[in-house]
Amino acid sequence: MLAIIITIMVLELRAPEGHDLSDLVHTTGVGLLTYLLSFVYVGLYWANHHHTFHLVRRVSGGVLWANLALLFCLSLVPFTTAWVSESRFEQTPVVIYGVNLLGAAVAYVVLQWVIIRQEGPESPLHQAVGIDLKGKISLGFDVAGILSALTIDRSGHVGVWIAMACFVAIVIMWVVPDRRIDRVFRQYETAD
Repeated sequence: MLAIIITIMVLELRAPEGHDLSDLVHTTGVGLLTYLLSFVYVGLYWANHHHTFHLVRRVSGGVLWANLALLFCLSLVPFTTAWVSESRFEQTPVVIYGVNLLGAAVAYVVLQWVIIRQEGPESPLHQAVGIDLKGKISLGFDVAGILSALTIDRSGHVGVWIAMACFVAIVIMWVVPDRRIDRVFRQYETAD
């Protein structure tokens, strides 16, 4: 499903009418930037989701519903990305984009919580995630971005650019590989 989401996003990009680099920048420049940001976001969820489910022993109905909530939020990313791009970073589309990213982050935290609750405090996922400082910081950046776009320089774009910087900071933070799940997975793999 996440590969389809990424494919839908790239289909939103328009080809330039001319053949120069300036034509690309003028026609597709903003779209390429927002696509790149959203591509990395979805890609990070894809990788973390894959690693998370390597540590899950049993998938219950609760896990399926929590996973479906995450997929719902991620399925909206092509829409919100296109809106931000087409509006050229207007306030409302950026706020909705931030709400979409926050929704996905909350859904992912809920998914982890449901898995940990189902498998107990000694579960491999709980050992890997721990207090999840990175996850909490990400949620904070999402909220800060949304609030910045809503409250700072409402008639201009300062708050919007601060919001986008918050969203980029999250990507930068998560692009650095998170070894927690890999480390726990290797421990359980060698124990079997």
